[in-house]
Amino acid sequence: MITRLAARTTARCLRRQSALYPAVLSNNPPTACQSRLYLSSRDSLRSTRQAPYQSRSYSTTNPNPPLGAKNAGNASSDRLARVALIGARGYTGKALIDLLNKHPHIDLIHVSSRELAGQKLKDYEKRDIIYENLSTEDVRKMTERKEIDCWVMALPNGVCKPFVDAIEEAEAGDKDSVIVDLSADYRFDSKWTYGLPELVTRSKIASAKRISNPGCYATAAQIGLEPIVKHNLLGGQPTIFGVSGYSGAGTKPSPKNDVKKLTDNIIPYSLTDHIHEREISNQLGVDIAFIPHVAVWFQGIHHSISIPLSQSMTSRDIRNIYQDRYAGEPLVKVIGEAPSVKDIAGRHGIEIGGFSVHSSGKRVVVCVTIDNLLKGAATQCLQNMNLALGFDEFEGIPNTD
Repeated sequence: MITRLAARTTARCLRRQSALYPAVLSNNPPTACQSRLYLSSRDSLRSTRQAPYQSRSYSTTNPNPPLGAKNAGNASSDRLARVALIGARGYTGKALIDLLNKHPHIDLIHVSSRELAGQKLKDYEKRDIIYENLSTEDVRKMTERKEIDCWVMALPNGVCKPFVDAIEEAEAGDKDSVIVDLSADYRFDSKWTYGLPELVTRSKIASAKRISNPGCYATAAQIGLEPIVKHNLLGGQPTIFGVSGYSGAGTKPSPKNDVKKLTDNIIPYSLTDHIHEREISNQLGVDIAFIPHVAVWFQGIHHSISIPLSQSMTSRDIRNIYQDRYAGEPLVKVIGEAPSVKDIAGRHGIEIGGFSVHSSGKRVVVCVTIDNLLKGAATQCLQNMNLALGFDEFEGIPNTD
């Protein structure tokens, strides 16, 4: 019976895709329904070998589906949204500039970096931009003149508050402009909206003026844990073993981004009380244990999450819960096998897989991968900017249309 059911399901899927994409499928007949791939521009060759994405045609249990084009048209003006980036020297700032360069509705006006002030911004094609060293007084005056629609703070932890204060002082409570902060400074501030669109009500982000961008480790961990937590299946404290590429340690030289020290090595750090441990626990409402490490690759994170279960379950049961929870999410891909870092680096989404259940049925290990510079930072920032500025959530993010 199961075999016949699977055969009928596959046949229906093939008929549906054949009707939609006859030219592709005539040369590349799939063995099962194709999954969405969220590719970066460097993956264009790989993408030509993949059948196009076909979203589910049936209702799902995703309680927070993407707004997509429903959010488009909410922009306050027909002109391009004017953006200022404070702290553009780091890897995340550079990744965001690359995304904004291709965005049809956003124009980068000012780029501030103390170290690069006076130099020309490379690879931005919409206008010539010279790096500035904007002071808080500069920011205050620009806010008073209403020159900027969205401020992006890509600064280290503990640095951006004077700039935020200058904006809020100039706005005198009106909050005309959007601020997206990529640091941890406002992630625990109830007056700011936590910007994880797949888990936080999207309409709340769309109406927000102050958005705190989640951490990279924290984004992947929450996506990996939330379906279990929300279904009341958690039977104890989850443990997250996380490993990041050294770009997560930033550009300032340290042992955590020293390739010589990392070669043939893995370095654990902040083994308790890491700020992302607090962030994950705070957002999910459950205590978690987080054990971070850094390795020799440049970008990409892998989490192995050990989750005690409140009842005995099978791997298929758990995978189905994740597939239903993230149905229709362009940037979340649920797979059977454990995902690998090399397949996520340079790409804009998250992969979840593994779903290995202990012989008792009371513990599962879920694996999650994410690019720490993209969905862990710049791509997620752009999702939040799009929502808050009234554009399609995925505008400007490659291969999500």
